Amino acid sequence: MLDHILVELISQLRSALEGSLLQRQAIEERFQVDVFLGDVSWETSYSLPGEDQPPRVRADVSLDWPTWSQSLYRSWSIGEPAEEAPEVLLELTIRQQRLAARPDLDAVLATLPSESPELAGDRLVRSAPVVEEVLGTDEPSQWAVETTYQGSVVLDEATLEDPSRLAAGVGELATWVASLLVRVADLDFPYLPPEPEPDEAP
Repeated sequence: MLDHILVELISQLRSALEGSLLQRQAIEERFQVDVFLGDVSWETSYSLPGEDQPPRVRADVSLDWPTWSQSLYRSWSIGEPAEEAPEVLLELTIRQQRLAARPDLDAVLATLPSESPELAGDRLVRSAPVVEEVLGTDEPSQWAVETTYQGSVVLDEATLEDPSRLAAGVGELATWVASLLVRVADLDFPYLPPEPEPDEAP
């Protein structure tokens, strides 16, 4: 069963990110259900408009609707009292890729704040960056760095009654994501050229 509140949050988040003039990477969007545990997750990726493929910087966003939270929501929907509010777990990763040299992590962290704006009474908190290195053989080596923010969207009684209350916070978060992408794209890092497009068939 796909809960209305999750669909509403996905719709609001997608609309807000596109309203912030970000470009969705359609091939990166996934909706998954864990058939053993019952957890539901949605993942998507956005980049700055006009970027080559793959983009130099992108934002990976994921929502996780765990079974314990689903149970709380369904209990509320049939009028049963709940001891705590259901939550949707939210994760945001800012990824810089196609880097031609190992990135200066101090410069990256100086650009990215430690917390996000508040959303439904919580903030996303930044974790340590992770550097990825791909060693080249026939091609030059390349690097990527990922910085992840994690938190949750707490669905209190008022929000469950009226999910549109989330819209203002989701809109502010989307604007913040767009500003992060602009900041990291402006860092003076060397990038490898984009992948060549496949030759068209004659």
